[in-house]
Amino acid sequence: MDVGQPTLDQLRIFLAVHDEGSFNAAARRLRRAVSVISYGIAALETQLDISLFDREGSRRPRLTPAGRSLLAAARAIIDDTDDLIARARSIHSGIETEVSIALDVMVPLEPVSAIFHEFQQAYPLVDLQLHVDALGAVAAHVAEGRAGLAIAGPVVLDRPDLERKEIGRVELVPVASPDHPLARMTNITSGHARSYLQLVLTDRSSFTEGQEFSVLSSRTWHLADLGAKRQLLIGGSGWGNMPRHMIEDDLANGRLAVLNLSEGPSVDYRLNALWRKDQLPGPATTWLLHAFEKALSVDNSCE
Repeated sequence: MDVGQPTLDQLRIFLAVHDEGSFNAAARRLRRAVSVISYGIAALETQLDISLFDREGSRRPRLTPAGRSLLAAARAIIDDTDDLIARARSIHSGIETEVSIALDVMVPLEPVSAIFHEFQQAYPLVDLQLHVDALGAVAAHVAEGRAGLAIAGPVVLDRPDLERKEIGRVELVPVASPDHPLARMTNITSGHARSYLQLVLTDRSSFTEGQEFSVLSSRTWHLADLGAKRQLLIGGSGWGNMPRHMIEDDLANGRLAVLNLSEGPSVDYRLNALWRKDQLPGPATTWLLHAFEKALSVDNSCE
């Protein structure tokens, strides 16, 4: 039988429903009415004479075997189209008049300051906007169009609309005030830290809502600011993981002590450059990407 030719819009709707897990969420992502999403899926199913989603017995649409078999092909078509559009935009745009970048709070400020100083020398007519955030909120700046580039942590790795490149790492170490009970223990047995309050960086985005990262304790305080977390750790309120580069002076001066947890003395916090697949970085943004990659590479990162 003859099969109709689907539109790119129908394929984008198909991928959005699958990736977001519901028609409502797909509508929010694409900024469309739910009725438009429903109609798009129905029209695509009619075009292909195939049922793509099993809607019976579940509130969440699930791919049928036929839908699963078409998913990779649909994504390849959209990725190729986005790449074509991005390249065309890049050809026409030339050097950006404005660059917006989002940074994870874990990124060391010393190389950031040097990079931005060199950027102003290389691109004096390009306005630079900076967003500093934590966890999933960093990737949200790029996905939602507020930034063209992000240097983010490892918590958002599976966004189909984002390109990702690992460029470095930051060492996180568990610390507490020297007067804290855990700091006075030579060896902390597995699970023992669960009994003590852990200070945890909170995520202000919906990207990773409900998830926990490097959390061992059943008692936690959630903080949105890394500086506030440091002050509370020094004051003895609890224990928590901190980037080593931020607390080197505190360790040297005895304001904080590294905890000898059996779970491990440190954690590698992987840093990734993120940008939208449908918006290739322009010349100025690419300059920043390469500068951060060079400054934050494993060979140059803070140990």
